[in-house]
Amino acid sequence: MATVFRELALEAGDKIMEIYDADDFDVRAKSDDSPVTAADEAADALISTGLRAEFPDVLLVTEEQAATHTESAANFIIVDPLDGTKEFIKRRGDFTVNIAYVENGIPVRGVVYAPAKGRMFYTDSDGVTVEEVGPFDRKKQGLTNPIHVKTPDNKALIVVASKSHRDQATDDYISKYQTTDMTGAGSSLKFCLVAAGEADLYPRLGRTMEWDTAAGHAVLNGAGGAVVRFDNHEPLTYGKPIYENPFFIAYTPGVDLKPA
Repeated sequence: MATVFRELALEAGDKIMEIYDADDFDVRAKSDDSPVTAADEAADALISTGLRAEFPDVLLVTEEQAATHTESAANFIIVDPLDGTKEFIKRRGDFTVNIAYVENGIPVRGVVYAPAKGRMFYTDSDGVTVEEVGPFDRKKQGLTNPIHVKTPDNKALIVVASKSHRDQATDDYISKYQTTDMTGAGSSLKFCLVAAGEADLYPRLGRTMEWDTAAGHAVLNGAGGAVVRFDNHEPLTYGKPIYENPFFIAYTPGVDLKPA
């Protein structure tokens, strides 16, 4: 599974970058007014075809196929073929390919690939998170470095927050902590920054779907981190109705979490 997820993410990344590097591309609005591009659709078709061929008996849930959003199973694969479409449209580079496997509510395998950034994080066959060092070869795994969350200093925390969804409620919550640095990132890269020890805390006070978070959550889990609900600090689980998340906090253990 780790090998297949990695290869499909790289293939999708190549297709996305072909469109990203073009002079122009079409942007349409979906029924919920969120944007979608040819890159979203091309990556989704490529990944879905590959996953259904390799894992025909596993439920596949993908953002771009609304019919899958009403299906459910204890174990499933969940995909966001282009997470951070707004970042893609603005050509800011902070977009990712997300593929994850959820087992009994827990994301146990995942890959997050940021093709414009040249960064790829994934859980290996043991569920341990690594970052592969590019350049990337689709058919051959390159050099990988195991990554792990760092020990936080609660008097000097590094916080990462969304570039496109930052609001006053988020800033008010962050103000409860003693911080030394604040960084913005798009898409599921925020989970990866915590996983790699580049940040300590990522609070999200806004609507997300499970395909937005599952791969990053798996990466963070495999690096020793955790994701909890914002309201009660219980573990964030998957397979919820319509695959919608509550507000949540991703963090490195040792952070003194503040109440909502």
